[in-house]
Amino acid sequence: MNLTSLHLITFLVHLASLAGGSNVQYSSVRRVPNMTVPLTVHRVNMDFSSRNVKSEYIIVFNGYYEASTRCRYITSALRETEVADWDLIDRTNPAAALPSDFDVILIKDHTKAGLSALKDHPAVKYVTQEKEVTRNLKSVPDADDEFMPWRSSRPMTRNSLSLSNFWSSTGRYTSRRLLRAVPREITSALQADVLWEMGYTGAGIRIAIFDTGLSEKHPHFRNIMERTDWTNEKTQDDGLGHGTFVAGVISSQTDCRGFAPDAELHIYRVFTNNQVSYTSWFLDAFNYAIHRKINVLNLSIGGPDFMDHPFVDKVWELTANKVIMVSAIGNDGPLYGTLNNPADQMDVIGVGGINFEDGIAKFSSRGMTTWELPGGYGRMKPDIVTYGSTVRGSKLGGGCRSLSGTSVASPVVAGAVTLLASAVIDKDGILNPASMKQALMASARRLPAANMFEQGHGKLDLVKAYQILSNYKPQASLSPSYIDFTECPYMWPYCSQAIYYGGMPTIVNITVLNAMGVTGKIIDKPLWQPFSPQNGNMIEVAISYSNELWPWSGYLDVSVIASRDAADWEGIANGQLTLTVESPAGMGEDEPRTTTLVLPIKVRIIPTPPRAKRILWDQYHNLRYPPGYFPRDNLRMKNDPLDWNADHIHTNFKDLYEYLRKSGFFVEVLGSPITCFDAEQYGTLLIVDPEEEFFPEEITKLRRDVENGLSIIIFADWYNTTVMRKVKFFDENTRQWWMPDTGGSNIPAVNDLLAPWGMAFGDGVYEGDIQIGGRKATYASGTSIIKFPSDGVIFYQNLKDQGHEVINRGTVAAANVPILGLYQHGSSAGRLALFGDSNCLDSSHMTVDCFWLLEELLQYTAYGNVPPAIAEQPSMELPRNIDGLPLRMEGNHLHRYSKVLESHLGEPKPRPLPACPLLDWALPEPLNISAPTNLFKHQKLLSIEEGAAPNILLDRPPFNQHIIPAEADHYHESSLDNSTSIPFMFLLSLGVIVAFFAFLLHKRRKRTPWTSFRKRPRRQRYKTMDSYRKPLYSSP
Repeated sequence: MNLTSLHLITFLVHLASLAGGSNVQYSSVRRVPNMTVPLTVHRVNMDFSSRNVKSEYIIVFNGYYEASTRCRYITSALRETEVADWDLIDRTNPAAALPSDFDVILIKDHTKAGLSALKDHPAVKYVTQEKEVTRNLKSVPDADDEFMPWRSSRPMTRNSLSLSNFWSSTGRYTSRRLLRAVPREITSALQADVLWEMGYTGAGIRIAIFDTGLSEKHPHFRNIMERTDWTNEKTQDDGLGHGTFVAGVISSQTDCRGFAPDAELHIYRVFTNNQVSYTSWFLDAFNYAIHRKINVLNLSIGGPDFMDHPFVDKVWELTANKVIMVSAIGNDGPLYGTLNNPADQMDVIGVGGINFEDGIAKFSSRGMTTWELPGGYGRMKPDIVTYGSTVRGSKLGGGCRSLSGTSVASPVVAGAVTLLASAVIDKDGILNPASMKQALMASARRLPAANMFEQGHGKLDLVKAYQILSNYKPQASLSPSYIDFTECPYMWPYCSQAIYYGGMPTIVNITVLNAMGVTGKIIDKPLWQPFSPQNGNMIEVAISYSNELWPWSGYLDVSVIASRDAADWEGIANGQLTLTVESPAGMGEDEPRTTTLVLPIKVRIIPTPPRAKRILWDQYHNLRYPPGYFPRDNLRMKNDPLDWNADHIHTNFKDLYEYLRKSGFFVEVLGSPITCFDAEQYGTLLIVDPEEEFFPEEITKLRRDVENGLSIIIFADWYNTTVMRKVKFFDENTRQWWMPDTGGSNIPAVNDLLAPWGMAFGDGVYEGDIQIGGRKATYASGTSIIKFPSDGVIFYQNLKDQGHEVINRGTVAAANVPILGLYQHGSSAGRLALFGDSNCLDSSHMTVDCFWLLEELLQYTAYGNVPPAIAEQPSMELPRNIDGLPLRMEGNHLHRYSKVLESHLGEPKPRPLPACPLLDWALPEPLNISAPTNLFKHQKLLSIEEGAAPNILLDRPPFNQHIIPAEADHYHESSLDNSTSIPFMFLLSLGVIVAFFAFLLHKRRKRTPWTSFRKRPRRQRYKTMDSYRKPLYSSP
């Protein structure tokens, strides 16, 4: 074999590797011709705030009416009231001449009477306050995601948030691997040119970009169909650059090309150059988008206010009109429970961000959704993730720049959706928000090191999404499509703790996507079918679900417990839920459309743990923004006035949960009143940072529970009415004060709970570093103990009086502040432990954690072991010159948001105690079958029409395709048969190689017969072999 032949073989093997999709990629330096240049990348930090506008209200009507009709309705409603001074706010924008379903009114006197009269009018749906939205876009240098100090997109900076191995493990692999080059174009990374070469470029699709505008003469765009301004600045141009960048990622036609260069661009300028907007601006712009029959809408903004009802209702109306909305999930990661609205809505495609190493970007917000709490459980979000770090897009005036953020990832998906929509535009009836979402989720590539609240269904795969849509048949689907409590890390937190008999129900909130029609329903009742060969009788399932699926979606709530038979049993149990979704018949169809869905369920069961190891987390008494102004727990965090992370053990207390699980404790969540749990099952009730009031019945029941052996640990927070008045803020634009409804914790309510044992917290506010037994923590805006039984144990520390600093602007030292108290109620009764600050447990504002302290307290409540550092401290008596316990702030509006209080003449009073939730347990119908071993690989998220998916010719591997050998089985499973996607060139190249070797063998046999070769002496044979090798190594 000569040197030419080897070169030919090498070339053919290289050709086959290209055709077959080699995973090997090499590191490179980003270059321009003939020089190496540093690439400056910026991240967009997006600060978002929402405030009510004084005296302005949005009146939402039951239908669309002309302006004159709406005015008559309002006039007739106010005619019989004392309101004399009112005006309708003039809205001069492109939607002003169209019928509308809302008006904005300014009521200057007798506001309460006027609002009541408006709400009672039969044509009025509801009345809500106008809101001003302020978004601050800050472009900051972005270094390597692994080494840059993490900064949140919220107004405050959470530099103190501890990043445990679990946080930083996402996207990091222990095996050595080749570095990957960051591509010059995002479209190349996602293989948009594969669809371009097939003739699909976004043509015929109307894409709306709600942002900061776009210049009409920007050189990157030639298909701007319409630019509209919805602000009060009377310009359509972009003064900030964010709208230009977003439009470029979607539809730039030169330089940094967008995904859909031939799409019809509709530019909606909804933010001023001061980055201010109003709810009413969005409502008008949304109405106009419906009027213009927009196909895809990108919204690279968001905020925590999921209770801005006019906005959320209008989003539903948009998607009901087949507008596919894509929205950024938020830049508040790595903290959990930080999803932004409207991306947290089920009918919206919520997009998270990853880097080019396929790791979840630290800035990308994490799930779960929080608007179902406290009674239920959040849903899986984001829906998908894609590249949001170092993405190139259009620059003001021309040229390109690189930005990072989920506001970058969102237009990546919006551009991909626009391109996909143009590829199936001729397929009548299949394109809607649900079908597009189904295709994206079913084709997404799962990232091996991230859980479902980080990545959703996985990484965007544009080509596979096209394959699915090309043969798609309208149907319903489930998200997630299976429940597997044994699959880690994807199914976190479900996989982090086995279930057991006597535990609180584990709730999984499934989203039902229905692409068969904008409306639908689940017919009959879902059927629970335990698998008899696989211990299905060991679990019980309760089900609740949406009465109506609208728009395009609904919920399926599944509660799982271990049955009585599993009290002392350990193992895996399997079963499935079967349900049928029905929608009205489509055009030209006689029968309703139906889809039968199967939800596999797999759980791990263990024997019931000892009572001392079981902790019950009180979720019911936690309140947050929205809807009320519940202030931050750490007063040093001046730029983040709102407590909005839900205070759930799986959101901003996730790090604490992980610590407790590693320490051998089992944590369950109480989403109902204290009267609704069996105290004999638990060792400790953990109450952390409560803002809610307590029912009198709860106080009575808890006292009895402690006498019967239940222990209580309370981590409180600051409370001081004078400080509360100081942390109110005045909005210069709206001329309105925002006053807190309580402090960091509701100390008066906590003191009511502690009164039976003679304990109470005070209204002092303290901060400083504490040390107990050589271990340190940070005391941030905590309170102190002012009343405690004389036979209890109290721990003191020297701190700073932060309350004095806030009120008088001066620093004062505070000596011997009682911050921790331990009390044994009786020899056979439970124990109580009080600590004055919860910030050291909360990942939101944590500086130095005190997880170790909670573990010490749990050892005390379980076994009576007083930490030596506390027991050895000299005893001191509490001060006796106390003026009284902290009082509730006069005129507070807590009753508006409370589950316990209701409005009453004079002071609010407790509501009647609600009944404990009763679950509807399904009757089992056992099946004598076995479940598949891998539910993820087994599940077909979408069934397509008969026939193979289109065979797309790929001349190179997908960028960044990377499979770790140890985790390859879990990497990706498409709903398509993988054999249909093997490139033809690979088979052709393999055939050429085989033919070439056959030719060489034939030629050698013809020249040297095998028989003569065998008869040569052994030494001669070696010599002959050497004669073949020698030319390859000898000198020329």
